Amino acid sequence: MRTERQQEAGAGWIAFLLIAVLGLFYVKWMPYWGKAFVAASNHSIGSSILMGSAASPPTPSWHAAADYAWAYGKAIWQAMVLGLLLGSAVQALLPSEWILRLLGRANPGSVLRGAMLAVPGMMCTCCAAPVVVGLRKARASAGAAIAFWLGNSVLNPATLIFIGFVLGWRWSALRLVLGIVAVLGLGLIANRLVSPEEAKAAERHLADIRIAPPGTGPFTRWLAILARMTVRLIPEYIVLVLLLGAARAWLFPHAGPEIDNGFGWILAFAAAGTLFVIPTAGEVPIIQAMLALGVGVGPAGALLMVLPPISVPSLALVGRAFSLRLLAVLTIGIVAIGVIGGLAAVALRF
Repeated sequence: MRTERQQEAGAGWIAFLLIAVLGLFYVKWMPYWGKAFVAASNHSIGSSILMGSAASPPTPSWHAAADYAWAYGKAIWQAMVLGLLLGSAVQALLPSEWILRLLGRANPGSVLRGAMLAVPGMMCTCCAAPVVVGLRKARASAGAAIAFWLGNSVLNPATLIFIGFVLGWRWSALRLVLGIVAVLGLGLIANRLVSPEEAKAAERHLADIRIAPPGTGPFTRWLAILARMTVRLIPEYIVLVLLLGAARAWLFPHAGPEIDNGFGWILAFAAAGTLFVIPTAGEVPIIQAMLALGVGVGPAGALLMVLPPISVPSLALVGRAFSLRLLAVLTIGIVAIGVIGGLAAVALRF
């Protein structure tokens, strides 16, 4: 029996590593390698997904919603598939003891390890969400899971390079410094917010449905978990992306010189950017376009910090993995980091 379990564990590890390495190479590492050269030579990585070449997003409509959802879907669908594969594989193919030892303790070490594991992932907030759900089901601590989730987008090394070539290396340094503060700081706060009672309730909630009988093999469990995650997460995700696509004219009604470095504008852009959803590195052309239209560096600095880490759809995707209180504090924390980023850009005369 022990030999059979060891063989299953070994096969699970091999399958997981193949999915992770080959998937990330095809979806993330190889495309971003080429895009880095484009950014270096053209000082651009494309047009803004928010408003294209216009001065403002299109008026709210179902046509605008469909157009945005289509453009966004084309940009992220491969990464979302990979996220679902990895999120289900974490639960079925990796030994739960390994997750517990690495990420299960509510201490700074697990938060740091979660952040470090995020760096090669380079996923947007929504595509990383299924993996975060998988980690929580495998009993990763709240802080480690939060650090992994935020680190994927905020500490993405490819995006930092794009920012440097397109916006300037001061912007990259701002993103990196405040990104480290956000990822580690909010991870530590998350661990402190989870009381023992809440932790037990979360574990019961995450394990409320038995995916497959205990005697089934890991690959059978993997397929069952993958099917369940896809059916539960994707429909609500599509609906929310459509709604945000339609509402983006309300969130960002105009871009021009009248949007200056006043605190009110910085706070407004920090709050709006926290709600909106973008693909990986989508903040770079958005900020580039806004700066070209005369928007102040303060609101741009706020968007640099708040657009990548969370959004309404990604919060919904991880809604069962964390308490509502924790997600509310996380959202407020990201807005605060955005305000700090905006004020820093003004103070440093970006």
